[in-house]
Amino acid sequence: MSRFQSSKIIQTDYIVIGAGVIGLAIALNLRKYFPEERICFIDKEPDIGFHASGRNSGVLHAGFYYHPDSLKAKFTKEGNFELKSYCEARGLKINKCGKVVVAKNEEELETLYELKRRGDINGAGNYLIEERELKEIEPVAKTFKYALWSPSTAVIDPLEVLKSFKKDLINQDVTFYFNAPYKKRIGEFAILAGDYIFEYKRLINSSGLYADKIAQDFDLGHNYFLIPFKGIYLEFRGKDKFLRRNIYPVPDIKTPFLGVHFTVKVDGKIKIGPTAIPCLWRENYEGVKNFKLKEFLAITEKFLLLIAKNQLVRSIALKEIKKWSKNYLIKEAQKLVSIPIDKSWSWAKAGIRAQLMDLRTLEFVNDFVIESNRESVHILNAVSPGFTASLPFTKYIVDSFIINR
Repeated sequence: MSRFQSSKIIQTDYIVIGAGVIGLAIALNLRKYFPEERICFIDKEPDIGFHASGRNSGVLHAGFYYHPDSLKAKFTKEGNFELKSYCEARGLKINKCGKVVVAKNEEELETLYELKRRGDINGAGNYLIEERELKEIEPVAKTFKYALWSPSTAVIDPLEVLKSFKKDLINQDVTFYFNAPYKKRIGEFAILAGDYIFEYKRLINSSGLYADKIAQDFDLGHNYFLIPFKGIYLEFRGKDKFLRRNIYPVPDIKTPFLGVHFTVKVDGKIKIGPTAIPCLWRENYEGVKNFKLKEFLAITEKFLLLIAKNQLVRSIALKEIKKWSKNYLIKEAQKLVSIPIDKSWSWAKAGIRAQLMDLRTLEFVNDFVIESNRESVHILNAVSPGFTASLPFTKYIVDSFIINR
């Protein structure tokens, strides 16, 4: 390490890359097992919540979307309960509004029934209701014959939860190194990050949009590539709070996206969206800010390969491009309600979904993915419902990949 003699050496037992919800929750679970071990974070930003976790919709999902054999199904119901309990115990904001999933036609009813079946197996506590019952639960929602009612769905303030997690960790002697981007692995059990060399016993990579690239430094993750998708909502600027429940369409369950829907935030404000527009580089939030030519070329190459070989991805891309139009988003949302939608909407802050692609099958990966070796653990795919499932999912990671490795 003679080349890095000017860098300060930090010795730790566990180092976590990325202070998003998954990284923070992993550290909370690590501390339960290892009250005396040294745990530290590195993050390239000046604080928590700059990326996906801080730009999250805040919806705590119930768990009926996911195939019963998946990790998502295993941890979403429990995560919903645990995060609600956490927010209530600490006086954090929570809107227990529930959610209705509505159908447009006979064909969509078949998918609605499948969601009900999955929810029953997953213990999500959802109910098939008739049109008249829907009017009692959410008067402005409309459906074809039946809808799905999910009373356990809720909405929290994601940034408030992240700040609370961080405070808990600081109180438990976990150390944060901000403005310290991961640069490279410089030997076994040592990395360079920011102006520091970190020597550790175990590294946990929860870096979101760059998880696959970092994993490859540890000779893992070679079968995967992260495709970023931009999610933007429209927020209602009018004064009339015209609905009280989240309203979702029946999704195409062959894709990882849930379609344009209504979300009621913790402050009662209403959003519609999101988009799922392919990004041109990994942090393509707005304009040409943070443009990286190398990323642009790699993402373009992989996405063109996807749409050439995968008809489903091709149809998704064509549909999502239309969502650049505010009028199109409003038109899609109008299909879910029986009242005219006011035009008083403006664009909200964008988020980016780090969607994993399997290079072997040229398909999107729909479940959580973790890879590990004796030195490191890499969370390669923790997209929605990653926030909801964060506490039990990361307990599973600690149990399976650290305690019992």
